[in-house]
Amino acid sequence: MLITKKMDYIIDAKNKRLGRLASEIATILQGKKSANYNPRLIGADKVLLKNYRDITLTGRKFKNKVYYRHTGYQGHLKKLTFEQAFERNPKGVIREAIRRMLPKNFLSSRRLKNLVFEK
Repeated sequence: MLITKKMDYIIDAKNKRLGRLASEIATILQGKKSANYNPRLIGADKVLLKNYRDITLTGRKFKNKVYYRHTGYQGHLKKLTFEQAFERNPKGVIREAIRRMLPKNFLSSRRLKNLVFEK
């Protein structure tokens, strides 16, 4: 029988780099900071992210970083700069960065549910 102890992490994102923040949160969501870490389990740790609108990027990435997506039809490649995407949905940009740092398996969507944004 595995006993999991639940921890809540409160992270202030003010003036933190997006990538470093995302990798730190991904590690917590996997449960790797817990003494009861098991790769096959979701992990009981939750993350509350505060001041997520105040994250930073280095260099010119704020204007030059581009997100691509494809609709599935020929010639329908859509692109969005980081600035446009962050203006539309800052939570979505951060959640996507964290999602991409989690292992690509069936647990990633469940682990991502333990991420909560402050209002």
